[in-house]
Amino acid sequence: MNDRVIALIPAFNEAHSIADVVTKARPHVEKVVVIDDGSIDQTAQVAKAAGATVLRHVINRGKGAAIVTGLSFFGESSAEFAALLDADGQHDPAEIPKFVEAARQTGAAIVVGTRMADTRGMPLARLLTNRFTSWVTGKLARQRIPDSQCGYRLLRRDVLKDLQFSTARFETETEMLIQAGCAGHKIANVPIRTIYQEGRASRIRPLCDTVRFFKLVGKYW
Repeated sequence: MNDRVIALIPAFNEAHSIADVVTKARPHVEKVVVIDDGSIDQTAQVAKAAGATVLRHVINRGKGAAIVTGLSFFGESSAEFAALLDADGQHDPAEIPKFVEAARQTGAAIVVGTRMADTRGMPLARLLTNRFTSWVTGKLARQRIPDSQCGYRLLRRDVLKDLQFSTARFETETEMLIQAGCAGHKIANVPIRTIYQEGRASRIRPLCDTVRFFKLVGKYW
């Protein structure tokens, strides 16, 4: 267990997978925090039974809003690092120490997972989208970011003061990198394995989220 690291897991209707994610994360962190974003299933109850601290939104407000709630908890804690990972089992919690090591070795304020080393299991449309959005995000953040859309990442406490989000959905993860980069923080990257779930549809809405991405780019360009 690392007593300077907490795990933050935004979740929406993930009762079927959240216990496994919490259980696997607990050996690597001081505390696992699940931000239940207005789920209508048993996500909160299952997460709590698995040993997580649960923060709950009464209604669904979006992944970005759940991240903001989690980061607020992080800011009030004594932890040095917070690991953000998805609740659907797509990310392997056993890789959390890899992020911490990268942060300590590079001094980076944010370490982002990258799936670009092995894209054989990634759908072509997602691969092309990721490459384009990562290039744009890297330009705005003033440094290379191979996989800006990866939700598996580690934040150092001192980056929090420079994050003032104006978004509440999936684009919050991009805004985080842009704001950190513009404030002069280093962003590092580590390769990760991604577990693609058979038959699981992405919660990203291509049209709406693409529009939100370009509105965000327009704001910072």
